[in-house]
Amino acid sequence: MLYWLGVAAFALTILISVSLHEFGHLLTAKYFGMKVTKYFVGFGPTIFSFQKGETEYGLKGIPLGGFCKIVGMTPQDDDVAPEDQPRAMWRFPVWKRTIVMAAGSITHFMLALAAAWVVAFTLGLPNTAYPATTADQLKQAPYITISDCTWITIPTDANAVCTPGSNGAVAGPAAAAGLKDGDLVTKVGTTAVTTYGQLTDAIRSQQAGPVAFEYQRDGVTSTATVDLITADRKPVSDDNGAIAKVAVAGLGWDTSSVESMIKYNAASAVPATFEYGWYLVENTFKALGRIPEKVPALWHSVTGSERDPDTPISVVGASRLGGEAIEHGVPELFLNIFISLNVFIGIFNLLPLLPVDGGHIAIAWFERARSWLYAKLKRPDPGRVDYYKLMPITYAVILIGGAFTVLTITADIVNPIQIFNR
Repeated sequence: MLYWLGVAAFALTILISVSLHEFGHLLTAKYFGMKVTKYFVGFGPTIFSFQKGETEYGLKGIPLGGFCKIVGMTPQDDDVAPEDQPRAMWRFPVWKRTIVMAAGSITHFMLALAAAWVVAFTLGLPNTAYPATTADQLKQAPYITISDCTWITIPTDANAVCTPGSNGAVAGPAAAAGLKDGDLVTKVGTTAVTTYGQLTDAIRSQQAGPVAFEYQRDGVTSTATVDLITADRKPVSDDNGAIAKVAVAGLGWDTSSVESMIKYNAASAVPATFEYGWYLVENTFKALGRIPEKVPALWHSVTGSERDPDTPISVVGASRLGGEAIEHGVPELFLNIFISLNVFIGIFNLLPLLPVDGGHIAIAWFERARSWLYAKLKRPDPGRVDYYKLMPITYAVILIGGAFTVLTITADIVNPIQIFNR
């Protein structure tokens, strides 16, 4: 029950944020004197509406977004009454049109920042310096966790239980030597180490047999003799690398040595919020750049392969993750997905592509730059861009975007990403 309540709650928060996106267009357009005739939440058949001034407000039956109708968004709009021509949006200065078109994305950014600030001093924000990948972990200080059991050969069954004395497994050498979780290893044999990557390299460069490990525990430096064993291992930073026989100690990197979440007070939460926001912006652009290479993985997940957790998700997938977060009592995860999604939607809407807002902004500034250039060349102003000539490109963007949306939604239904085992 909690899961489905979480799914519904997340879907509702996204609907509200998209509605506020359109409300941003509404407020700024009205402020500048443009005529707004409709503001609706949802699409499809109208459930109810009311007229206030010159604008009709209402709710429609399909809760998948909303829209704001501003008169004369393009010179080609043919539904502008003669008396409304002076208030047609395309007649306003380019800077005013830019603010109106960007207001939706700005609303998403404001929602994300406000939510992040509240989360920062109530639940805590993710530590952006936390090592999320193996490569990042290799750069951290060599705090260790100890394994009571160590595989000699890599099991073919990923769910196999490591039991000393059976299935190619032995007791962990580091555990037998008295090392404990949280110890900081500073030297292996005669080799000093300052990172976990150096620690791994130092161990694997040894021969099997007793090797002195210098370590710190509670500020006290001690030495333990670890009887290294030879075992099959892949390169630490390459899961697809060739297996080789190397010396191992039966230890790993201690994830608790770096905080994954940081809690702030109301004041310190302000700079932390902007720092986290910029981190999300940078990673959103990286994610957008990786989308083409992720399409095959998405397709394979639909046709039966294991879902890559690094593939894009739709609002459906985000809602499912929100449901999991509520079900398992992790509200900070719910809120951080909401924050990240608002940043993504805000940036995506500013891309210079029709039919999103950024496409209209790009055309407005192109017109302005072209008019300035023609004036410098003492040539007649070429006027406004003909949107009809851009329709093939617009349709192509809609087709590609629609196909990608259908693919992600399908993957999120038939093979969703799961953070927790349900």
